[in-house]
Amino acid sequence: MNDVTMRAPTIETPRLILRAHRLADFADGAAMWGSDEVVRYISGRPASAEEAWARLLRYAGHWTLLGFGYWAIEEKSSGRFAGEAGFAEFKRAVDSAYRDAPEIGWVLAPWAQGRGYATEAVRAAVAWGDEHLPDKRTWCMIHPDHRASIRVAEKCGYHLAERANYKGEVLIFARAAER
Repeated sequence: MNDVTMRAPTIETPRLILRAHRLADFADGAAMWGSDEVVRYISGRPASAEEAWARLLRYAGHWTLLGFGYWAIEEKSSGRFAGEAGFAEFKRAVDSAYRDAPEIGWVLAPWAQGRGYATEAVRAAVAWGDEHLPDKRTWCMIHPDHRASIRVAEKCGYHLAERANYKGEVLIFARAAER
């Protein structure tokens, strides 16, 4: 692995700005990850401020060391923090044929859910990934009961590839880059 010193590029969509995380995002990120509604299908338990801080630092580390990572999602019209989306290499202990490829993920603050923002952000991230990621495939892991995230994955070109066990049953969705 080469050392890369990169910061998240800024991507604009019709309603959103995907940008590098800032220290000022910490309070909004901690509130989002501390919400029962947000983490219901992710970890099942709200994150502490300490865990949210470690997550913020991990995002910066991904961009710095790997040349990809998560973006903060900002609503264009208000400048409000709406969530996070991007690619990661979490070194998950999951038995999957996809686990060595970049994993895409997304999460939205409760106020931003149900507006199509997840699909808009994930499509923008996927387009960036198709152009910049060296691997020709990406994947995501979704709780089987999380219908909204399954719809987002399918709208963005991901297909159900396998079922796996990662802290309970998960669905693995995969996508080959369109190059």
